[in-house]
Amino acid sequence: MAKEVFNRYELKFRINDKQYKELRERLSEYMEADAYSKNGDFYTICNIYYDTPANDLIRRSIDGPVYKEKMRLRSYGTVGTDTKVFLEIKKKYKGLVNKRRTKIILSDAYDYFETGKKPEVRQFMNGQVLNEIDYMKTRLGLVPKVFLSYDRCALFAKDDHEFRVTFDRNITARRYDLGLHYGIYGDKLIGDDEWIMEVKIDRAMPLWMTSILSDMKIYKNKFSKYGEEYRLFVEAQTAARRLGATEKIYGKETEKCSNHYSELQTIVQ
Repeated sequence: MAKEVFNRYELKFRINDKQYKELRERLSEYMEADAYSKNGDFYTICNIYYDTPANDLIRRSIDGPVYKEKMRLRSYGTVGTDTKVFLEIKKKYKGLVNKRRTKIILSDAYDYFETGKKPEVRQFMNGQVLNEIDYMKTRLGLVPKVFLSYDRCALFAKDDHEFRVTFDRNITARRYDLGLHYGIYGDKLIGDDEWIMEVKIDRAMPLWMTSILSDMKIYKNKFSKYGEEYRLFVEAQTAARRLGATEKIYGKETEKCSNHYSELQTIVQ
């Protein structure tokens, strides 16, 4: 059964391609790839992030509060509307991450956010988590905001499978076609030679990991995928307004263009 409740600390690091290759070599003594990352393979994670119409969740998160929360719909790869996916809430308090999720049929998830009617609990679902999700969705008035995907390679420690390190690349986002079944396309959020490394721990970091990071001079970075997407989106909108391109960008005929960071930048240059 897929794990539905997580409590752990998650540390983020933004690294380049050279650092990634050296890290993979040095970590091979202590860690091994999980079942989906054998032979250097990557698997793709796709998400729909939900927020208030005014983007309150991500704006609050960027401010760095003691407590923050988010909700997302997640699939592994592009899926059909009849596929089971994960609907989850993620909360963070003083650095400790609590993630709770339930399986749900993708079409049922779409209907839920369109109609507001909570789906009937099926055998494969976690009813308690669904109640928590429904309370948060109703309390905040959440709506789909961003599609965000990335390719991931995951490792776990040979002597402690709870200690995990993941490497993400090809982080792609869009603010249109907000469905997991449409496919993977949009704008890249980081460079082709960049990676986001996440270290996931439930206790202290192993000394060998601390030593490797210190020796390579790799330091923590408060990177958030959704946060970076929102930052780039706001920057593009601000630049467009400043240069008088607002009407062209936000006109009805170019509505999709307003959500495309690269196209926005082209317009205002």
